[in-house]
Amino acid sequence: MTAPSMMSMAHDERADLADFLTTLSPQDWETPSLCSRWTVKDVVAHVISYEELGMVGLLKRFAKGRVVRANQVGVDEFAVLSTQQLLVFLRSHLQPRGLTAGFGGMIALVDGTIHHQDIRRSLGRPRSVPAERLKRVLGLVPGNPRLGAGRRIRGLRLRASDVDWTHGSGPEVTGPGEALLMAMAGRRAALADLDGPGCATLAARLPE
Repeated sequence: MTAPSMMSMAHDERADLADFLTTLSPQDWETPSLCSRWTVKDVVAHVISYEELGMVGLLKRFAKGRVVRANQVGVDEFAVLSTQQLLVFLRSHLQPRGLTAGFGGMIALVDGTIHHQDIRRSLGRPRSVPAERLKRVLGLVPGNPRLGAGRRIRGLRLRASDVDWTHGSGPEVTGPGEALLMAMAGRRAALADLDGPGCATLAARLPE
């Protein structure tokens, strides 16, 4: 049986997110997410904010945001949309395009999975990420320079307790794969789900 592509996994992750968003109350949409300074609504806006940008639009956004603030510029541009409009936009863009389709859908898959959990965790609404999808994302994150995971997990051995995945060597950090993913992405909230002699080192490397 052929393994699903990253693009198809990214599509499925967005579909799962869209289905979940339909269950949220107006108060849920305004809840602070795990992303600093962003509400749930802001995170959803970010997930879709690059979908219809061509090269010119992308360069303009980077210029306006001086690269480091380009994500915030995108969120600000989508702020005028209602939650229902955001959901409709997401539903019409389940298949990644533009920047998020880069590297065979890797950007959409990694960002989509992490941000879905940023929302879920902030609302206390956990889920089980499909195992095959979770393993694929876990394998993509350590070497992703944009996420900064490499410096957080340097000299540590990460071992998932629920899927067949390990990475690195050194003092071990173990726990559910989703918690390891979120810790690698810099989310301190995931530390409560992790254990092992390497946890203190990992915690010291995560932002407050």
